Amino acid sequence: MEQGGPKNFKDAAGSFSKRVLKLALMIPSGRVTTYGRLARAAGAGPMAAQSITSILGKAYDNGAKNIPFHRIVYANGKVWMNSQYESKRRKLYKQEGIEIDKNGKIVDFEDILI
Repeated sequence: MEQGGPKNFKDAAGSFSKRVLKLALMIPSGRVTTYGRLARAAGAGPMAAQSITSILGKAYDNGAKNIPFHRIVYANGKVWMNSQYESKRRKLYKQEGIEIDKNGKIVDFEDILI
């Protein structure tokens, strides 16, 4: 391996993280995307979908407080909820005209997926 190789890996990882954040911030109100689509749009393969929440969480901790986490959902249209954020997320979905069924899935998912 050439000298400086690890730095290049670090730079590449940083670029991916920046692309993920930029793309997440571009998801329009009333629309959603999936972790996998976001990872692929940022230039990675399907396994990178597992890193999206971590990447965006770090960006949030570093000052990017306007990340629309609620607009990034699972591939089957299910939304992530926990007791701490459920009320806030349901309010955001309602404000944006996104309907969630009793099983936590987006109604008409394919119609609002980007």
